[in-house]
Amino acid sequence: MDEASSTLNRARGRVISGDGTRIAYERYGEGPPLIVVSGALCAAEGERPLAELLAPHFSVVTYDRRGRGGSGDTGPYSVEREIDDLATLTEEAGGDAYVHGMASGGALALAAAAAGLPVERLSVYEPPYAADSGARETHAAHGRRLTGLLDRGRRTAALELFLADAMAPEALAHMRRSAMWPGLEALAHTLAYDHAVLGDGVVPYERLARVHTRVLVVGGGASPTRTRRAALAVATALPRGRHRTLTGQTQVVAPQVLAPVLEEFFTEE
Repeated sequence: MDEASSTLNRARGRVISGDGTRIAYERYGEGPPLIVVSGALCAAEGERPLAELLAPHFSVVTYDRRGRGGSGDTGPYSVEREIDDLATLTEEAGGDAYVHGMASGGALALAAAAAGLPVERLSVYEPPYAADSGARETHAAHGRRLTGLLDRGRRTAALELFLADAMAPEALAHMRRSAMWPGLEALAHTLAYDHAVLGDGVVPYERLARVHTRVLVVGGGASPTRTRRAALAVATALPRGRHRTLTGQTQVVAPQVLAPVLEEFFTEE
């Protein structure tokens, strides 16, 4: 049952996934359902700025992926269980929905669509694959290091390992001293989940060929070259994919820039 709030018809609720895991969600606005799937180290609250911008046009659902925030974390982890979580939320929304996935959340949404989830239309922002098949070994080695650190309870080291790929050393040092660091450490164990969602780390061409819904793949014009190449490769691999570049945006996209693009895509005839 939803717990109502006065902010933009904001409501909180929860569903029970197929394996009995509690999945907590927030819902904003009224209209066609649009589920937002967050990326690594993010939970429902982090998607609130985007959800509020989209709420005048959609009933936007953000949720804590398993192991995060108010959601449970039944083991052992599998990507199939995360797909079932999204399927359960889709049923709660009425049996069909638009879906938008951020980063690794986009990879999860694509995997769900390929597995047969009834997605009316799908958008993703920079799913973090590699377009180069030679990246498989690097991805595997990274996964072994990450899992090893987490298995030994070294959450800080695991978090630093993940963030070092995207941040300069001085920026990472600054983040370690910031107020947000404890919250990130609390989510560090879910980095292994996001790593698993990416499979071998390379654009999954065969899987994407099974996604027959319309898909918009969005990327930032100021993102690293490898990220932009991967986004284009994903769009090309999708039978009904299209690609859009947002000038000046990076891997951390501004919600006020992204929201109009999503609104246009999800409402076009």
